[in-house]
Amino acid sequence: MASISDPYVIRYPQIVAVADETGDRVELVEFFDCVGGAMWTQHHYAKSPLVESVRCVGSTSRYLLRPGAVDLALEGSRFPAGISGVSVTQEEIAVTYIGMGGGGVGATSCRAAAKGVLRERCDPAGGGKIAGATLWLPRRQRVLIGVDDTDTCETGATWTLVHNIARAVEGEQSAYLSHTIVQLFPVAYRTKNCVSLVVEFATTEPERLAGRFRELLERYTLSERTGMAVYTGFTPSAALLEYGRSVKRGEVSPDRVRNLDDPCLRVVMDGRGITGAVAALPFYTQYEEALELCNGET
Repeated sequence: MASISDPYVIRYPQIVAVADETGDRVELVEFFDCVGGAMWTQHHYAKSPLVESVRCVGSTSRYLLRPGAVDLALEGSRFPAGISGVSVTQEEIAVTYIGMGGGGVGATSCRAAAKGVLRERCDPAGGGKIAGATLWLPRRQRVLIGVDDTDTCETGATWTLVHNIARAVEGEQSAYLSHTIVQLFPVAYRTKNCVSLVVEFATTEPERLAGRFRELLERYTLSERTGMAVYTGFTPSAALLEYGRSVKRGEVSPDRVRNLDDPCLRVVMDGRGITGAVAALPFYTQYEEALELCNGET
């Protein structure tokens, strides 16, 4: 008969957090193994005053947080668990959770052993207890890498290559968070479907990450017109989003990229594909808009 080593704990595979430059905004990204538990948590944690928004992206829960500390008036069934503290230093982000009953187990032992946690402080949990925990995580930056034009009419597929490179460069310092295919306006010189790619990382070493990604992209691309762009920042600018939408609506001049004035944006490989590579960046995890095929009029 099979045995279960710890029948009342479901461990989160990984937890990471990114902060903006000022430390005023934090995105907590929790990779989950149990979808029911994650949905329950998202539903209740959204009621915490420090949580500005919650969304599910693939097998991750994304919490947009603001720093602070609050007392939560927990109540069984109605508000049994939440986030009660967020603090940001130069090197770390600390998040405090609290819950009652099973919510306390989720707040403590389920998260304490997750990959990405530097250290933790947990109360005993289980049964009807109210229990809390504080987790300390590395303060990471968001890095978006946009790529276009890696294949030919005979072979290759950009979306697969980009995913495999992202898997190859992820590690303890750089967590691979998401992969988004972006439908562009179907220009005449496209390979076939006219899409570009953006992958998202949470990292403590953005320059090294981008350098390793470029090395593998240069090694495996089949095209001499590959474009690669890197955006290091919490949220892409409105100007970058408008540029991306224009590339979805119709053909644009390569000069549009050169005229973008954004200190967070860096062109790494300046082939013809740079138009689509930069256009993909603001659509990371925005799958519905990213995949929309525009007719050039809207």
